[in-house]
Amino acid sequence: MLFSFFLSSNSQFQEPNPFQNPRIAPNPIRTEEAIETVLKKIMAVILFSPTACRQLAQFLAAIVFFHGTEYFLAIGIHGKPRVSSSSLLISKQYILAMVCSLLEYLVEIVLFPGLKEYWWISNIGLVMVIIGEIIRKTAILTARRAFTHNIKIYHEDHHELVTHGIYRFVRHPGYCAFFIWAPGSQMMLCNPICTVAFTLVTWRFFATRIPYEEYFLRQFFGSEYEEYSRRVPSGVPFVNW
Repeated sequence: MLFSFFLSSNSQFQEPNPFQNPRIAPNPIRTEEAIETVLKKIMAVILFSPTACRQLAQFLAAIVFFHGTEYFLAIGIHGKPRVSSSSLLISKQYILAMVCSLLEYLVEIVLFPGLKEYWWISNIGLVMVIIGEIIRKTAILTARRAFTHNIKIYHEDHHELVTHGIYRFVRHPGYCAFFIWAPGSQMMLCNPICTVAFTLVTWRFFATRIPYEEYFLRQFFGSEYEEYSRRVPSGVPFVNW
């Protein structure tokens, strides 16, 4: 009896263990079950929702086609020894942007599935992607060796000022095309947040890149480019340096 009293009295001096309280003790089994339930719901939506299947398939096809054709056209025009993996136009920032767009899509189609059913918006996005591809590939095939993925800071013998074809209407059809393609890819997914974000980010990128590139073009072609730039817009809204 004395021994039992000692145990009971000694227990009050023991350090409290928060995990002894079932109300605040984490249950790893329940946590795993909750995560598994969410993942199953996401997979069910992706696999069995016609909306998700179509929109994600279009998005994947757009990405594969864009980067694949950029790379192989560069090889066909410039030759494989002069083309690196950078011609795929895939950077860490680009991958992060695409991951964010997919995360937005998955969250919204699970929590707000009706948001993805605005097919007129999705179809407009698809048309924008197609138009962007047509403009960009037309620009590449028109300029050929004069079209490069890196800004030229030194004049080369084959570097000529292209002002015919699509270049009669915009000075930078490649940039104009991507400015249409990128937000279009997000409208195709009915991603409101990424549609706005992609528009702002791409505009900011070209607003910085175009003046930098045109500085060298003015050095290469002088008054010829000055006259051309006064006559033809850049192709990106509010960027006409």
